[in-house]
Amino acid sequence: MTDFAAARLNMVESQVRVNGVTDERVLAAMNSVPRERFVPAARQSLAYMDECVRLTDESPARYLIEPRVFGKLAQLAKITSKDLVLDIGCGTGYSTAVLARLAGTVIGLESDAALAAQAGALLGEIGADNAVVVNGALEQGHAAQAPYDVIFVNGMVSAVPQALENQLREEGRLVVVVGDGVTGRARLYIRSAGSFSGRDAFDANIPFLPGFEPVETFVF
Repeated sequence: MTDFAAARLNMVESQVRVNGVTDERVLAAMNSVPRERFVPAARQSLAYMDECVRLTDESPARYLIEPRVFGKLAQLAKITSKDLVLDIGCGTGYSTAVLARLAGTVIGLESDAALAAQAGALLGEIGADNAVVVNGALEQGHAAQAPYDVIFVNGMVSAVPQALENQLREEGRLVVVVGDGVTGRARLYIRSAGSFSGRDAFDANIPFLPGFEPVETFVF
């Protein structure tokens, strides 16, 4: 039987810390959430591998993003205990659970109704009382509770939709991996003085979130 507590600590120390995540709050949050509970039972042995874990068998597939990338994005966001966070594409709720250890309130947004229900149940089971999950289109964000201090995107995007830009408060941060499906770069965007600008942070290649893929163009 897998010793998940030992596997979790090894993930934090051997995959996350050694890849530049030095924020002890992020490390402690990742070490406190049982990642194995947020993946299908048949894939629990993969929960702490240094790779994305598939959550669904349907197409488009959904994934729990790899620990290294997740930890570096969480650190990049510089989440404080007073922040309101929108967690886009929360899947089964792992990311929401970890971010809830860092933030004041987290809203997990999930487009798949079954995943959203599962996430809500799991967050309740682990006592994440400052987190809630809502069902809706990922690329539209969740305007009802905007503006947000932080928007965290759980997957690659080809571009950041205007709707998400509009839901950041002044000095708010958005962290996301932008790419073409072959290569990607994690980016930090900040809304300041009415503008929305970003900078590259590190290389990352993770699966696209549904609704954020590149728009196909036809060449005649």
